[in-house]
Amino acid sequence: MAEQVSITCCIAGGGPAGMMLGFLLARAGIDVLVLEKHRDFLRDFRGDTIHPSTLDVIDELELLPEFLRLPHQEVAELAVRIGDETMTIADFRHLPTRCKFIALMPQWDFLNFLAKQAARHPAFKLRMSAEVTDLVVENGRIVGLRAMTEQGSLAVRAALVIAADGRNSIVRQKSGLPIEELGAPMDVLWFALSRHPGDSSATAGRFDAGQIFVLINRGDHWQCGLVIPKGAYAPIKGAGLPAFRARVAALTSFGDNRADELKDWDQIKLLMVRVDRLTEWSKPGLLCIGDAAHAMSPVGGVGINLAIQDAVAAANLLARPLARGELSTDHLRRVQQRRMFPTRVTQRLQVLMQERIITNVLRRRSGKLTVPFMLRLFSYVPALRRIPARLIGVGIRPEHVKTPDRTDPR
Repeated sequence: MAEQVSITCCIAGGGPAGMMLGFLLARAGIDVLVLEKHRDFLRDFRGDTIHPSTLDVIDELELLPEFLRLPHQEVAELAVRIGDETMTIADFRHLPTRCKFIALMPQWDFLNFLAKQAARHPAFKLRMSAEVTDLVVENGRIVGLRAMTEQGSLAVRAALVIAADGRNSIVRQKSGLPIEELGAPMDVLWFALSRHPGDSSATAGRFDAGQIFVLINRGDHWQCGLVIPKGAYAPIKGAGLPAFRARVAALTSFGDNRADELKDWDQIKLLMVRVDRLTEWSKPGLLCIGDAAHAMSPVGGVGINLAIQDAVAAANLLARPLARGELSTDHLRRVQQRRMFPTRVTQRLQVLMQERIITNVLRRRSGKLTVPFMLRLFSYVPALRRIPARLIGVGIRPEHVKTPDRTDPR
């Protein structure tokens, strides 16, 4: 027989949105169970940017000093190289935030940190190796879900089910909620190369005819991203690994044979970029947040930030009615009403970048790129760098923790 569990809130997915929401609800005294399908959080290239607005949330939870003791790199500005010119396009040092930088940290460290903090609250439970397979529906209302664990099947009954299981959300799929596809012209190949003492410390992007390359300083290595046209991975792989290594060597300009570290295609991870959003984020008994509600483009690296903001908003709006047993569909709709505007604006900006810049660069086959006049203004007027810094580092409508800490004697 299936294991039976009854809980106030069950969260499908132990990513940034799910773990942050689980932590905040448990901290407010709400019994919560997070189901994560993997055995651990150790997965490469899952989005390792912790933005200033997320760091503000951690500060509001009085955890920032402990968090910043974890290994990380601090990025105070972002630069791009277009053709032969390099320029700074975002300067985070003027943001009205506690931390005026983006923290680069492996996502597994971030998630383990949240799990550790959440575990201090008796109301929090986390089940690893628990893959959600279906929803439980009664009289038109979602009243729980089913999952498979290493011990067998699990049936969870909950007053509220949260879908935080990413862009390939099984909960979203089973719910039948309508999706609006916005499209993306590219995919990204992620891989790592070693970082040597004489290398630059800057995190930067490079735009050349037909290709875009990103180098992210991760301390002892470079996290590399090659942006390719949608569907181009098969031809690239078909050309062979030596050809790919030669392409990487030309893009990195390290002056050595570092690209030879790529020995196998297993070292190269394909991110199939999607940009979409649900037109309705909820049904009676169910709410979708994070990538399950809106898959983001990697442009600006803001997906995690929006997921965290969704979680904070959901906790702020739902903790009290959950505690009182008064949760209604109207409460769930308020989360979407709160978060749909920043989602729409951010995705609109991402799609504009994809259409106006990325598509044109990837389609170009030859010739040297020149810096557009609008971007050149960032060199002439450094204060303009604060605009993209604000959009990337803080975003539209940042959220602040308003849920109580039931374990705090104050």
